[in-house]
Amino acid sequence: MTRAGYGLADTGRGNFVDASRSRSRRLILSQKDMVNLRIVEDRPTPKQVYGWRPYFCASIACWASVLIGYDGEFGLDKSRSDFLSANIVSCYQAGCFFGALSGYVLGHYLGRRWGMLAACVIFIVGGVLQTVASASTGLGIMYAGRAIAGLGVGICSNLSPIYLAEISPPAIRGRLIGIYELGWQIGAVIGFWVPYGVALNIAPSMKQWRVPFGVQIIPGGVLALGTFILTESPRWLASRGHGVKALKNLAWLRNLPRDHPYVVEELAEIEAAIRSDEANAGPGIAGPMKTLFTSKKYMYRLFLSVMLFAMQNGTGINAINYYHVPDLHQSLQLTTDAPTVFKSIGVSGTNTGLLTTGIFGLVKFAGAVVWLLWLVDHVGRKPLLIGGSVGGAFCMYWIAIYIAVADPIAHPSTTLSPGGTSALVAFFVWTIFYSPTWNGSPWVFGAEVMPTFIRAATQAFISASNWLFAFLISRFTPQMFSAMGYGVYLFFASLMVCSIPIVYFIIPETSGIPLEGMDELFALPARKAHGIVKKQLIALHAERSAVQQVEKDNFDDLFLKEGSV
Repeated sequence: MTRAGYGLADTGRGNFVDASRSRSRRLILSQKDMVNLRIVEDRPTPKQVYGWRPYFCASIACWASVLIGYDGEFGLDKSRSDFLSANIVSCYQAGCFFGALSGYVLGHYLGRRWGMLAACVIFIVGGVLQTVASASTGLGIMYAGRAIAGLGVGICSNLSPIYLAEISPPAIRGRLIGIYELGWQIGAVIGFWVPYGVALNIAPSMKQWRVPFGVQIIPGGVLALGTFILTESPRWLASRGHGVKALKNLAWLRNLPRDHPYVVEELAEIEAAIRSDEANAGPGIAGPMKTLFTSKKYMYRLFLSVMLFAMQNGTGINAINYYHVPDLHQSLQLTTDAPTVFKSIGVSGTNTGLLTTGIFGLVKFAGAVVWLLWLVDHVGRKPLLIGGSVGGAFCMYWIAIYIAVADPIAHPSTTLSPGGTSALVAFFVWTIFYSPTWNGSPWVFGAEVMPTFIRAATQAFISASNWLFAFLISRFTPQMFSAMGYGVYLFFASLMVCSIPIVYFIIPETSGIPLEGMDELFALPARKAHGIVKKQLIALHAERSAVQQVEKDNFDDLFLKEGSV
């Protein structure tokens, strides 16, 4: 018998189960997660479910994050290209903003698979326009290309994570979504190093900026081709009334026969979840939006999620991605003919800034790996955010103090002073503090605090807010460096300091708390909520365990009596 007829509740991992029969099991699993710091199965699962098929689909879908990472990070030193300007950067961010919002609509009507294909086509068109732009065509083609490419990137930033969440078995869902984050960082590393390789191997010409713009088409093309062999999300198919196709796709993803109890039960849960979504928010795309904006508690959680992204951009990350490394390079007076800390590996001259950028990308990638494999589940959200702000602010203040005292631009030198070396080291230490803390934690928080029936809608707004803040920072960073000098570093350091009390007093810790505990979590003071709810879960777990033991003993007694008759 399937569970379609039972009352259903969300496990917090995106799947629905029988609320009357498995609440205690979910609480036991949640407590184990908190104590053992590992993900466990929510029900007995055949080993075939963890085969190659979900990883294969994830490896294709994660090309979306590679193109996001590459297109968001590459760029030539602005002194080397007439086309790299604040307008070009901000056009891209504006396109991402509208793409994130439109991805919600595309995903609803076209599905996850064809929605990603549409995003790839849009992205490739933008990439081609950027590549063919020239002085004769004017900056208009470049602006249009960046905006169109950003539109495709924004759509992918919405649809790809949703697709991964919907096809993943619960026990490895975090791992597959983690592959998405790794793809983002891999794309960023490639985006940082391609301009450096171009500068080393191609003489100054239009090719020096056309090659990086052209390379971005590759991940978009790979993803576009991959969508033709992707398996569509069973949940989306079921939501559109294609139950037979949903069963076929789910059975393929789980590597089990269509009539296997595991597949039948999971599809019943999906269909029941869809009915629950429609009952809570209404059918279509407008219902979840209306529910989100008419509910104070959900609006408050959306506000906190958006605020986290505002504070993430307040660390200065997007200023660093687009402008910081060249400006730090100039501020420290790493002149074109001066020996530097990188001379020992044979790099000098104007390539130093690009090499510094590449090293920044590698450090950022390493930090993301540490975050995914250990920190986010072992340490929790709040300690990471607070620790990242404390360490990052110290590094920014150190750089600002050095530039203010030494004024290396006014006193240029052919060698890097000890103070300049310490400032350069502080920059990389800042990266170490940022990447495993503020880089991914806001995304996790936004996904954890929202119920399933409005999660897709809130994901669109959360993604859009990230691109909006990135647009504002990247648009005005050049003017800030021109007008404020070392004050830019003081500005971002101070914003990081301001984030510390906000996170401590307003943002609740969400790690290890199932979705059914979120209402209680947000009803309590943020700095105490996690401990209180955790104790409630432990107490409820003990009570449920006692009841289960009594029921088991009664069943055993009845079985023995019947057997003796």
